[in-house]
This record gives sequence, structure tokens and C-alpha cells, in this order.
Amino acid sequence: MRAVCRPGDPGFAEQYRAIDARDTRFDGQFYTAVSSTGIYCRPSCPARTPAERYVSFYRSSAAAQVAGYRACKRCLPEAVPGTPEWNLRGDVAGRAMRLIGDGQVDRAGVEGLSERLGYTPRHLRRILTEQLGAGPLALARARRAHTARALLVDTDLDAAQVAFAAGFGSIRQFNDTILEVFAMTPLDIRARAKPAARVPRSGARPLIDLQLPVRQPYDAPGVFAFLASRAIEGVESVGSAEGEPLRYARTLRLPGGPAAIEVHAENGIRDWTLRARIELSALADVGTAVSRVRRLLDLDADPLAVDHALRLDQALAPRVSATPGIRVPGAVDSHEIVIRALIGQQISVAAARTHLGRLAAGLGTPYASAFEGLTRLFPEPGTLAEGIPNPDADAPRDPERILRLPDRQVRTVRDTAAALASGELTVHLGQDTHELRAALEARPGIGPWTASYIAMRVLGDPDAWLPGDVALLAGARALGILADLAGSEPAVKPATRAMQHRTLESRAADWAPWRSYAAMHLWRAAS
Repeated sequence: MRAVCRPGDPGFAEQYRAIDARDTRFDGQFYTAVSSTGIYCRPSCPARTPAERYVSFYRSSAAAQVAGYRACKRCLPEAVPGTPEWNLRGDVAGRAMRLIGDGQVDRAGVEGLSERLGYTPRHLRRILTEQLGAGPLALARARRAHTARALLVDTDLDAAQVAFAAGFGSIRQFNDTILEVFAMTPLDIRARAKPAARVPRSGARPLIDLQLPVRQPYDAPGVFAFLASRAIEGVESVGSAEGEPLRYARTLRLPGGPAAIEVHAENGIRDWTLRARIELSALADVGTAVSRVRRLLDLDADPLAVDHALRLDQALAPRVSATPGIRVPGAVDSHEIVIRALIGQQISVAAARTHLGRLAAGLGTPYASAFEGLTRLFPEPGTLAEGIPNPDADAPRDPERILRLPDRQVRTVRDTAAALASGELTVHLGQDTHELRAALEARPGIGPWTASYIAMRVLGDPDAWLPGDVALLAGARALGILADLAGSEPAVKPATRAMQHRTLESRAADWAPWRSYAAMHLWRAAS
């Protein structure tokens, strides 16, 4: 798909049919600009379908804004889930969009974004303009406008607070952008919305309550169960009373200081509705917090594309029908996921949770939250490197040591934490998948399973496969995928098990580019 698609271009007819059908599946995946009115809409806009000669399709709202269009007041194109394309694409544009969504431009400017990606600012601007129709500043500006609209609609923050919370450098810049993008003043946007919720405070911290748009169908029970089974005591809190909305809460580190989030998912008549309460040290972290929560819950995935592709496999089809909209939970902290993966790579989920809970209790930073069950932050890599005793030292072995794992594994955790703290090893969501895996596998004690798991969780890689995962084998047997191979017990000969892994990996090639989602189905079947 081009940065802009006009009548006669490849793909125009398909997109035009989507807007003519008001197809909600495409909301957030492209935007419809109408030259006769000067506005841009979401594909499902209920307004009368414009004639083809007046229509252009843009990859992002930022591109439509750069072209001089303003947002439709009727369909509110900024209030839709994000595009799933940025996780599916591993090129520079896709990686840049992940970082822009996380607030990298607001924090470090175009120079900081370029440095993260390994390109010059000029070359990066050229790539993004050619492929997405807008440069990094325009894309970041659209993100700020999106955050500002959500805050104006869902909270009672005054205009100045909204401006700086959304990342604008001044109130004037905020007012000009809102007027240009929405053809309304900030007060007009607020006046058209329902009465906003009051923003309470937790001690010195504001609490922001926002709705999280999600592309349906959404497997909320599966996502919350996945997080619950891995929840670290004090760092995360899960569970709700029977009949109440699903609940997940956790602490996290943001650029402006420690924070916490609490998400509730409620099953409506047709779809799941999600709301997030965000406890912040700095209001300017709102956009980053929302972006990370969305990645954690995989809210921007394209469930219909995933389900359609996996349903073509006869063995997976019943699981897909039983669990539509399955998701792959992501991460709010890339370094934390690395440590989780290293500790859990050769033990059960329950055992890993025990070890991680002990680690957080011993080295985590205390945190007083308004959300029930949250008492500490997960320790940073530098703290882990200093706090985990060196297993190579001559000191007597401490039976009560913080990390009670084999020395080799402790050494891997400690050394990797030190490498993350020093910058020798970098892990962030703007990296290339293959380069990240190669960097991880080059380190002692880190194999393909761990590298793939980190890519799945940190980068949102939809096509990661975890070689050698015994739970995937169990799930495949449960679904009849490996029914023709003998040996389902732990005592099976290693050669037979290795053959099963090779057979399953070969079969998984048919599930590309959605092997991460297929793995979630197999894990679910195994349990």
C-alpha cells in the first residue's frame, strides 16, 4: 500500500468497497480523505459514501493532516485502534512508528529517534515521507493530537494540563494543532463530549481514567489469564469478584518517574470494553503509558486476518472458532521481559513466578500505589547486576540467596543484567527482529527459544516461533497435529522428541506470518 492511494492505483477498489460497506474491521488501518469536503474519516464513517473521484486513502492520520485535511466530527477517526501493520513490518518505517508511538520524538526529538534506528535524521525523514506520507515530526504531532482528544473527552484536566500531558511544547501549539486537526477548539471538543470524569489524586500523583479502543473480537479472558498466571507479587495484581469486570494492575517505570496502571475489561452485549486508570508521577507520560498498555494487551492486532489465516488449518480451526480474537501479550518494559525469559527458559511458569517474586521482593523498589496489591517496582538491570551474588565467587553458598537457580543460569541472568545496564546489550521495541535475536543468541546461556520469546513479547513479532518448547508439543498432540508420532510422556527418547519438534516446526511454517498467535492456541490447548 502506498503512502497515498488514489483512483486507478492498485488497491483503491478494495479500500473503496470497505468504506462503502462501512466496514469497522479497517478502522485505524487506513484513512479516507474527501477532497470535496476537506475532511478525513475512518472507513466505517456513517456519512454518505463520497464519489470515487473525490477520494484518497492515506496510511496514517498524520499523512492526511499534512495534505491539509481535518478530522471528521462525526466518526472521530482519532478514536480508533492503531494499525497492526507496525508490528507486522520489520522495516525502518514500522520500527520508527513503534518508537514514535512510545513517545521517542517527544522525549529526544527526531535526532534521538534517528540515533535509535541507526540512520541520519535526513534519511529517516525521507523514508517516512515516501512510505507513510509524513515525516517524524508530523507523525508525532498526530500522536499528540490523539492523546489530547482522549484527555479532553475522558477527563476534566484543564486545557493547560491537557496540552503538556499530551506532549505539546506550549499552549499555543496545542490550541493551533487541535484547531487545525479537528476544526474545533479544545473547549468545543470537551463541550461535545459527555461529562468528563474528575481526575482524582493518589497522594501527589494524578489518576487518569481513559477508554482503550480495541479492534474486535478480543479474547480478554485469555489475555488476562496469561498475565495472571505470570503475575509477580507486589509488581502485578490480578483478579476480580465474580460478576465484576476482569482486572489487571501493575507498576511500571516511565520517563517521568514510577507509575502504575489498572485495566478493567467488561463484556458488553457484543464486544469487550476496556478502560485504564493510570497513576503517574508526571502528566507528560500519559501518551507513553497508554502506548505501553496497548502493546501489553495487544489491542492493535488485526484479529480477523489472524483468525482467517489460522482457520485454514483443519487442526487449528476448531480452536480458532472457540477462541476468536486471540492475542499475544506484549511488554511495558523490555528489560524486564529479558530477565523474565532468562529465569523461565527451562522451568515451569509457576516456578518462574516464584523465583521472580523473590527477586522483586529482595531487590525491587518500594512503591505506594492507590491500586490494590501493588507495592514495588521490578528491579532495574543495574540493581540486579549488583544485587545477585556472583556464583563464581569463593564465598560459601547461601541457601537463602535471592535467585535459587543453577549457577550457570544465575550467571546468565547476572551478566545479561549488567550488559543491559551498561548498554553493551540493547533491547527496545524499535529494533530489527533478526538483529535482536542474533545479539541475544551471541550471549552465553541464551538460545533460540529465549531470543524468540523476547522478540514476541518486546517487539510484538507476530511470526515468532519458539523452537524446543515442550508446551507447544503438548498442545499439538492435544489438537491431533502430532497424533501420528509416538511418545507423549516425559520419558520419551530425546531423539524422538527432537523429531517431534522438527515436525511441528515444519508444520508451523504454514501458519506464517502468524506463528506467534498459533503458539498461543497451542499453549492454550496444552493447559
